[in-house]
Amino acid sequence: MNISLPESPLQTLRHPLLKHHNVTLSVKRDDLLHPIISGNKWRKLKYNLIEAHNQQYTHLLSFGGPFSNHLHALAAAGRIFGFETTAIIRGPELDSGNPTIRFLRACGMKCHAVDRQTYRLRNSPEYLSQLNKQFESAFIIPEGGSNLFAIDGVAELARSLPQFSHLITPVGSAGTLAGLIEGAQQDQHVLGLAVLNQADYLIETIKTLSPKANEQSNWRLFTEFHDGGYGRFSPKLWQFCQQMRRDYCLPLEPIYSGKLFYGLFQLIEQGYFKSGSELCAIHTGGLQGLAGLRYCKRI
Repeated sequence: MNISLPESPLQTLRHPLLKHHNVTLSVKRDDLLHPIISGNKWRKLKYNLIEAHNQQYTHLLSFGGPFSNHLHALAAAGRIFGFETTAIIRGPELDSGNPTIRFLRACGMKCHAVDRQTYRLRNSPEYLSQLNKQFESAFIIPEGGSNLFAIDGVAELARSLPQFSHLITPVGSAGTLAGLIEGAQQDQHVLGLAVLNQADYLIETIKTLSPKANEQSNWRLFTEFHDGGYGRFSPKLWQFCQQMRRDYCLPLEPIYSGKLFYGLFQLIEQGYFKSGSELCAIHTGGLQGLAGLRYCKRI
């Protein structure tokens, strides 16, 4: 199975704050990797798709919320590469007007809503065993696509970049940060900004996914820039997203990429980075989520 990734561009930002602190900031525009399967979802799915194909699976199953970027990407990948797809969606019901759900179904993905109590079992071996019996032909991918196959795809991204002093990413399920740690050089710093509240537990997830994370101290997870928790954001953050699009032609959404840049600019303002630092922020895509926020009248 041949899955080749196009090269996404690097965008250099010029901002008075950067000049004042003598740091440079480039943006790896992985939101432009593919018109539908964008950002880290494309990176994380690549080797999952290859492994599923190699094991002769024809069916992919995964988990996510009703506005999931991961499920959106998985549904599109299934349609493009010829896999049947199934989603276990945090419910308890499916809103047929939700633009993400409509897209999943348009791609042929079968959507099964479960209540929140059942959804919490998504990583339980017993529950996964039940799903294996219910969907015998399914290759199961965890929520967010973050598993060992995903790490290889993200590590490729890190190795493809110029030698920046810092690589910075938003963190949800921790696979992207773990993959960057695996692919980065030891003298590079890898920083993750968690988009959910009380995210310290992700440190153990990162160490499970990345052997290097257990051996090296060149990485850090920031947990204070979640702006209210997963899926939540302040009017000030949304205003920041709009300003970045207007002033720098950098489209952001307030769930992942917006929190990344909002938090990153706070770190720069606080003087966290030494003079001369060369920063690269990874735009992990997820812009499809804007349609859901508009649908819910949150923006």
